[in-house]
Amino acid sequence: MSAALEQALGAVREGRLLPYLGPEVAGLGGGIASPEALCTEIEASVRVPKRAQGNLWSAAQFVESRRFRATLEVIIRQAFAEPTGPNPVHDWIARVQPPLVVDAWYDAGLLEACRAAGGAWGLVQGVSRNGEWAEIWHRAYDAGGALVGEADPAWPMLVYKPHGMALPGHSFLISDSDYVEVLTEIDIQTPIPEEVQNRRTGRGFLFLGCRFDDQMLRTYARQIAKRSGGGHVAVIAGELTRMERLFLEELGIERIDLPLAAVVEALGAEVSGV
Repeated sequence: MSAALEQALGAVREGRLLPYLGPEVAGLGGGIASPEALCTEIEASVRVPKRAQGNLWSAAQFVESRRFRATLEVIIRQAFAEPTGPNPVHDWIARVQPPLVVDAWYDAGLLEACRAAGGAWGLVQGVSRNGEWAEIWHRAYDAGGALVGEADPAWPMLVYKPHGMALPGHSFLISDSDYVEVLTEIDIQTPIPEEVQNRRTGRGFLFLGCRFDDQMLRTYARQIAKRSGGGHVAVIAGELTRMERLFLEELGIERIDLPLAAVVEALGAEVSGV
């Protein structure tokens, strides 16, 4: 195992680093593993103009504008409706229970792993302002799925899903219009729950399954990591884009050039005691 990776995983176990999960983690269980793959699901249902093809947020905006929000929500929820298989990263997090984990994708795999593992935890998720009259940015739920007023500081683990969740009864942000007001306010941290801000203080993030070649994903990662303890680490294999390199430099993120499979291998060795 890479010494740097071993140290990063150890820091998560000790609560010094907080997991920040990108779409590729969902792919470990057979789920949709990238914005491009989800965009393909949209384009399979609705023909979008060339300018929006391959861009998840723009394609979603086109469907919302031309076919209404309800159509878009049906497509996205159907894309995540199929059950997925075991996910070693989700299972590890549910077992370790870090104080905070950011799950920056729409699937419910981590929540299912947490329910299976038991223990006390809670969820706070971003919500779309579409159809909302109140100034609302997020909602909180306890481990049983009951809506509560706000995230409880007493929860041993808090799962934060900033983009929401594609489950019936839950909300999610996906179209350009969903993000307009959020991006206007996110620089002053208004959309980020207070308890998330509290738990990131003095800690860094371990980015797993994330790519930063998309401006929307960079913006969220930047603002969620803002005012944290620093010392971030990202496991990203292969060549980086120019914007990814600049982003890592800007946030002082140490890059481990390994695939996500190396993390899975390391976690497997941990479980077996090797």
